[in-house]
Amino acid sequence: MSHQIETIAAHGGQLINRICSAEQKQEFLDKADHLPRIQLDERAFSDLVMIAIGGFSPLTGFMEKADYDRVVNEMYLANGLPWSIPVTLSVSEEVADTVKEGDLVRLDDASDRFVGVMQLTQKYTYDKMHEALHVYRTNEEKHPGVAVVYQQGAVNLAGPIWLLQRDADPRFPTYQIDPVESRALFQEKGWKTVVGFQTRNPIHRAHEYIIKCAMEVVDGLFLHPLVGATKSDDIAADVRMNCYEIMLEHYFPRDRVILAINPAAMRYAGPREAIFHALVRKNYGCTHFIVGRDHAGVGDYYGTYDAQHIFDEFKPEELGITPLKFEHAFYCTRTQQMATTKTSPSLPEERVHLSGTKVREMLRRGELPPPEFSRPKVAAELAKAMQIPVEA
Repeated sequence: MSHQIETIAAHGGQLINRICSAEQKQEFLDKADHLPRIQLDERAFSDLVMIAIGGFSPLTGFMEKADYDRVVNEMYLANGLPWSIPVTLSVSEEVADTVKEGDLVRLDDASDRFVGVMQLTQKYTYDKMHEALHVYRTNEEKHPGVAVVYQQGAVNLAGPIWLLQRDADPRFPTYQIDPVESRALFQEKGWKTVVGFQTRNPIHRAHEYIIKCAMEVVDGLFLHPLVGATKSDDIAADVRMNCYEIMLEHYFPRDRVILAINPAAMRYAGPREAIFHALVRKNYGCTHFIVGRDHAGVGDYYGTYDAQHIFDEFKPEELGITPLKFEHAFYCTRTQQMATTKTSPSLPEERVHLSGTKVREMLRRGELPPPEFSRPKVAAELAKAMQIPVEA
């Protein structure tokens, strides 16, 4: 291109890269058998990857106590940058006793594969209930995010990390687009403004409506479903990806959408996770981010629009990405189209409200979501995955 289009700066100003060079990788492989080992669970491994590829910029490793404390209490890093979710490597006291500050630590994944290295700079204990109440706004163990905190080890290990190598996700190799690549793609397409959309649910008509409203005011859409660890009752990632492919093929202008996977794990932290999701998409190069009803929520822990209100607690220039806030969309039987209270004159009884939870419940009962809920081709894909017979 003859003229360069300025891309939005990563959070903190620089896109982090902690993937080993060939020389670093060989150096670590030579030392591997002599290093103390820590095994990562699924979430810690996805956090390792997200740090390494720059998705969690400006983080270069798992958080030290100064960052952890300020993030939990105030939603800022120690250096004053907004950050709303602690990113920590928690281990048992027994495991913590096997390593000492200053050590180079070998990181293995759940199947004992050598995946990364950490320079251990700090070990510290933390108050699990305090973290739960501040980050998740509840200390109830039935909250899936709180349950993870209560089940993890009592000691946090901190320090910079290196990812040994960036492997393709065997499930979605063509959709693995890391921040350095997404930024290059946006530039190649000439997109100055890009809206990111976060989802862990199959795409339904309410999603489609708010996404298309957002697409009216930006150059392109970054459809970025999360494929890391989710709740056991969430729809599987491969099924959700099939649904997005169907939507792109039939219902979206293909040249204005990039579909890519987000390797991160789901926290279900509601408002705080909305901020977190926005900052991650900023690192991928998005200028705007869709925040809908009960973003990243679970159960009845958060108010319907709490995830939108939390953005008002920060100055726009602090976050550096523009939230696009949408009302709860519904199918209006009077106007026979998707709408919100801002656009529809309908009475409450004329509104068919949609949600990922409702779709999951219908599928479990063996029912196919109606066309007002879900595009028929998407409903058929969900039915196939749930082994529900579809009437011709």
